[in-house]
Amino acid sequence: MQGLGNDFVVVAGPVELSGDDVVSWCDRRRGIGADGVLEVTPIDHKTVRMRYWNADGGTAEMCGNGLRCVARFAANRGWVEGDSFSVQTAVGRRQVRINQDGSVSAFLGKATAHGEVDIDGIVVHTVEIGNPHAVLWVDDPENAHVGEVGPRIEKAPSFPAGSNAEFARVVARDQIELRVWERGVGETLACGTGAAATAFLANRQGLVGADVAVNLLGGTLRVILEDDGVWIEGPAVTVFSGTL
Repeated sequence: MQGLGNDFVVVAGPVELSGDDVVSWCDRRRGIGADGVLEVTPIDHKTVRMRYWNADGGTAEMCGNGLRCVARFAANRGWVEGDSFSVQTAVGRRQVRINQDGSVSAFLGKATAHGEVDIDGIVVHTVEIGNPHAVLWVDDPENAHVGEVGPRIEKAPSFPAGSNAEFARVVARDQIELRVWERGVGETLACGTGAAATAFLANRQGLVGADVAVNLLGGTLRVILEDDGVWIEGPAVTVFSGTL
C-alpha cells in the first residue's frame, strides 16, 4: 500500500516478524520494496491494532501515512463497522476516518515543541508527535542537501533514539513545501507525522493557519490543527497483494 508514495508492506496479524524479515521484505532490489512494514490485527468491530517497523528492521512509535493505510486495509476487509473507528498504536488509540471522497483521515494526537537544537552549526526545531522530528527551515527544499544533512540530524547525539528530519519552506498562509529524511529509512516521498510536525511548528510560529496543505515529493497532504491534536488527510491506496 502507499500514501502519497510513502509505501508499506501490510500484513494481516497477528504474526511474529523479525527485524531480518522486515529488512528482506523492504529491500527494493531483492524483496518487495517498501519504506516499512505494517501489521494490522482485528480487535473488535470498532478497533484494530497496528504495529510498525522501519525498513532497517527497527520499530517506530508512529507512522502517519501508515496509520491511514491501516485504516483503509481494515475497512477493505470488513473488519470494522462504519467509516470511523480506532487503531491501537504504540502511543495509544488513534481515531481514523474513511471519507466520502475516498481519502483517509487520521488523528495523530497532540504535538509538542521542545525548542531548538544546534547540530554542527545547523539549527533545528524539535517537535514530538508520537515520534521525534527535527524541522529545519530552508530557502528551497528542492535544492536542500537532504541526503547529506538528513543522516547527520538523524544520528546526532542530541537524539539518542534517532530523529526524522524535515526540510521545509512556508510558501503561503495555507501552504508548505517539505522534504523528509526518515529515521531508519532515508528520504521518502512523504511522511505524515513529519508534515504534521512541520505544520504545527509553523502555526506555533505564526507562519500558517490551522488548515495547511503540505506539498511533499509524493503529493499533497492536508494537515488540520485542532485544540486537542492534529489530523492528517490524504490518499491511501492498495498497489498489489500477494502471498508471502
